[in-house]
Amino acid sequence: MFCVAEASLYQQEALEAVRREGGGAAVESLTALELLQKEDEELRSIVTFSSQLDAALGGGVQIGKTTEISGGPGVGKTQLCLQLAVDVQVPQCFGGLGGQVVYIDTEGGFLLQRVVDIAAAAVRHCSLLVEDDEQHVAIDTFTVETVLSNMFLVRCHDYVELLAELHLLSDFLSNHPRVRLLVIDSVACPFRKHFDELSQRTRLLNGLAQQLIAMATSHEIAVVITNQMTTRVHGSQSQLVPALGDSWGHAPTTRLLLQWMGPHRLAAIFKSPDHMNSTVQYQITSDGFRDADQSEQPQRKRPRTDTDQSAGHQRDTSC
Repeated sequence: MFCVAEASLYQQEALEAVRREGGGAAVESLTALELLQKEDEELRSIVTFSSQLDAALGGGVQIGKTTEISGGPGVGKTQLCLQLAVDVQVPQCFGGLGGQVVYIDTEGGFLLQRVVDIAAAAVRHCSLLVEDDEQHVAIDTFTVETVLSNMFLVRCHDYVELLAELHLLSDFLSNHPRVRLLVIDSVACPFRKHFDELSQRTRLLNGLAQQLIAMATSHEIAVVITNQMTTRVHGSQSQLVPALGDSWGHAPTTRLLLQWMGPHRLAAIFKSPDHMNSTVQYQITSDGFRDADQSEQPQRKRPRTDTDQSAGHQRDTSC
């Protein structure tokens, strides 16, 4: 059974929850030595099924950290999120985490059939690796059906519902200790409208960032958030950059930019405290997110031209 948890708070109830929260969250207090020991003991990652990107990230998307995935429409942000939502459930005997995922969808981009395709490919991949009795037992319980049953989907329609759901999420995570991944796809959409004052948006975003950092560390989960692109003007020059401003850019531990370069898709790490900035090539196949040179399977979407990118950007900013 596929777990769907629709955001059902009334607007007034949601607003009251946000006001009570005050936009902030208490972060676990640890000494520097305790934090280092904790990271050494618990450093785990969720693989992306792109060996090149995993290597650049030091093994994959890290547990206990926040990772932002930004990029224009159609480049593969949601595809990577869906891939991670499946990969976090790979059994531990196959090198995975055997976890669950909370997936918050703010754009209506969650596609169930696409999840089924990615899950089926992951199950096939693991079945080819079976060698011992433990793996034989694990593969019997790692099925498309169990993958779907370990996904908790929340649909939020505006920033009020999003903030209210995050306010309630800590208790949910405490009651579901197998959750190892929180996805918000996307954080930008609810915050790009309904604001008369930029200062209010900045305050709410700062509070949201604090909550996500606290949840990542205290509940030992990976937090993955997608962001849209916006145009920054410098004199007569313009440049596409991740949305929500410079203040928000300090919040994620790692920032990943997905982009087109001619016919190729590139993933660029442009902020990480642990790894050098680097760029790798990838593709989106029928099986999911993969290395570009892994197979000759066709791209799921045609490469975008500069004109397409500009038009796509206009659609993106209207969210």
